[in-house]
Amino acid sequence: MIRWNTAFIDRPAEGFDAAGAFWARVTGARLSERRGERGEFATLLPESGDPCLRIQAVGGPGGAHLDLDVDDPESARRAALSHGASLVAAHDDWTVLRSPRGVVFCLTVEDGEQAPPAVPSPDGALSRLDQICLDIGPAGFDDEVRFWSAFTGWGLTPTTDPEFARLAVPSRLPIRILLQRLNEDRPPSAHLDMACSDVDAVVAWHERLGARRVGGGRAWAVMSDPAGGTYCLTSRDPHTSRVTE
Repeated sequence: MIRWNTAFIDRPAEGFDAAGAFWARVTGARLSERRGERGEFATLLPESGDPCLRIQAVGGPGGAHLDLDVDDPESARRAALSHGASLVAAHDDWTVLRSPRGVVFCLTVEDGEQAPPAVPSPDGALSRLDQICLDIGPAGFDDEVRFWSAFTGWGLTPTTDPEFARLAVPSRLPIRILLQRLNEDRPPSAHLDMACSDVDAVVAWHERLGARRVGGGRAWAVMSDPAGGTYCLTSRDPHTSRVTE
């Protein structure tokens, strides 16, 4: 059973401090002490609710990845492998795997009960980091959708655009999972999404904190954080994750 999930903000080591300060501010959290052999991990500790966001210093440009917190790591690992995942590394209480098309994710034994609340910007607009988007080329998209649904046991919920597939993540879990079909085949990646009551207002707040808007559309914005990491601000309701178009 998947009892909790966590989104990791993966950023280059040289940008770790800038990214940590930025993400702590926009999620209403404080950064924990750094840990790991090289001080490469930290947790974003919310004022209320249970932690579901962490940051990791990595080589290369970074991105994001998902931790699934399970009751029985060994059984979960066997299930993932049976559905086509491959093993990257196994430890006593955590495992690194790749999905059939190469999306990295981890199985761990963390736990939580309550997702952190939405955070107000200075002008009152609310936002919440509540989703990871897996970016998959067209050749592998259907395989990835089948894998994630079969492995988690979660079905799919309707979306308004055929380029997206959304897993029916139980409402008790803090991080939604969206799969996006890219226009071209390239190695898979992942980015994080924030649900916003007012996208333009949250964009302006993030820009004041050092982020840049690099693209987007009528109801969403593609952003680059102070460490150069891509994320999106969307018009989904930050309380319920409904789209408010």
